[in-house]
Amino acid sequence: MATVEVGKEALYVEMHGMDRIWALHSRLEIPLVHVAGARFDPVGARTASGTGLKVGGARVGSHLIAGTFRQEGEYVFWDVHDLDRTVTVDLHDERYARLVVEVDDPAAVAAEINRAIAAA
Repeated sequence: MATVEVGKEALYVEMHGMDRIWALHSRLEIPLVHVAGARFDPVGARTASGTGLKVGGARVGSHLIAGTFRQEGEYVFWDVHDLDRTVTVDLHDERYARLVVEVDDPAAVAAEINRAIAAA
């Protein structure tokens, strides 16, 4: 699971525990101007979780997906144990096209991100 913090000018995603090792990242910082939007879409995450080529990180069945994956010609960062608690963040002008991360309250996190980019 990750912690997502929305700052004045950036979105911060921090991985915890062993996910730091599996994902090969401990923290991502994305300027808010590069965030296109966020959504709570467990069905979409479940569908996308079965596709892609692992570039760096780990995949253990459907219980752990962490790291960088190449999906549909784009790089996507995943840090997920429970696909029903994921938020998908769409990006532009970044290494990753999307971030798919597990959080405590995905609907609230998606709404907070969308409010912040609307205000920026």
